[in-house]
Amino acid sequence: MTEPPLPAPDDARRAELAANLARLRSRIDAACASAGRDPADVTMVAVTKTYPASDVALLAELGVRDVGENRDQEAAPKAAEVAATGARVRWHFVGQLQRNKARSVVRYADLVHSVDSVRLAGALADAAERHRERPLDVLVQVNLDGAADRGGALVAGNDPDRGVGAVAAAVAGSDRLRLGGVMAVAPLGVDPEPAFATLAGVAAALRAEYPGAVAVSAGMSGDLEAAIAHGATHVRIGSALLGMRSTLR
Repeated sequence: MTEPPLPAPDDARRAELAANLARLRSRIDAACASAGRDPADVTMVAVTKTYPASDVALLAELGVRDVGENRDQEAAPKAAEVAATGARVRWHFVGQLQRNKARSVVRYADLVHSVDSVRLAGALADAAERHRERPLDVLVQVNLDGAADRGGALVAGNDPDRGVGAVAAAVAGSDRLRLGGVMAVAPLGVDPEPAFATLAGVAAALRAEYPGAVAVSAGMSGDLEAAIAHGATHVRIGSALLGMRSTLR
């Protein structure tokens, strides 16, 4: 008896991604129903760090249009490789960003989630002036636990470089940047609900001053429901969509 042919690697991976995507969309739909929100108001950003450009192309075939990366040294060549396949996606830079990477990031990113200092905002504005035809959309990353070694602008105090208000004003004051809203990562190992409630308050205060700053990027594979309950407009999904990352990558 002849064995049936094995599926091509791309076909098997496409089927895996499609199944994961369907489960995620069901979770998002259920979370929105519980929160009384429209699922169309929540954008899923597929975080593809350590995964190849071929996965991004497959996700694009499956209807995913928003893709996130957290390291420029991986993101820049991957964005070029994906573009060469003809796939068209919206690139989100979601990781901590050093100022010396601004010139590279502005060339491919459509939205930078992690602006957490006035100096970084200035570096992005200068780079956008030189290397982009249109303004760069950015979010102010908010530090939710006050830990000095974590990224994010500070909610408390009046730090002239890292205060949320100072960073937002620097972004809003540049004609090369557009203030889209806020982003945060819930502290590890604790209930994310209080952190996302705090972020919702920060987001509301920012919208009161800057009505166009409506985006709230919060929630990942393990806590997207809590984030959506507190108003997240963007959830950043890695392992639940692409699988667990190998420690050898």
